[in-house]
Amino acid sequence: MERLIEWISQPWPWYVAGPLLGLTVPVLLILGNKTFGVSSSLKHICAACVPAKIPFFSYDWKKEIWNILFVSGILMGGIIAGNFLADPEAVVVAQSTQEDLALLGISQYQNLLPAEIFSWNNLFSVKGLIFFVLGGFMIGFGTRYAGGCTSGHAIMGISNLQWPSVVATIFFMLGGFAMTHLLLPHLMKIAGF
Repeated sequence: MERLIEWISQPWPWYVAGPLLGLTVPVLLILGNKTFGVSSSLKHICAACVPAKIPFFSYDWKKEIWNILFVSGILMGGIIAGNFLADPEAVVVAQSTQEDLALLGISQYQNLLPAEIFSWNNLFSVKGLIFFVLGGFMIGFGTRYAGGCTSGHAIMGISNLQWPSVVATIFFMLGGFAMTHLLLPHLMKIAGF
């Protein structure tokens, strides 16, 4: 058992993790004609919990319970990995990345999260409003506007040769680059870094 835990705790090489993730798509399609995606689970949860007769949530969400279980497994896996399989060594951040982040006012990292942003003290502050509330709204709106999340388009859509997913993935990447290099420095100044 100890050897298994040690094996699971190690980073898996790309040639193992990549094909396992890639095989998720055909397995879901072959076994149940299901599509891979994470953001749709929020819609299913809302359909199950919202008693109002909102047309967007009026469908048989019980047919999609597998998706809610799938996302619950991701959450539980993250909790287990973070609490029981975490590497006790400090996170190694490349020197060039440290220098770039220092220019933005970020110098402390805990589990790859900048402590200056992701802390309980920032939750109910201007920083929290900008990074958590506004950022969360923009991600949620963008996901619905694009017709799915990054995993749905990049993994499922492209593997099904869907042209809209190729376009969406290209613009996800361009948006990420623009955010990182054009908007983030200004947001950090506004938030007081």
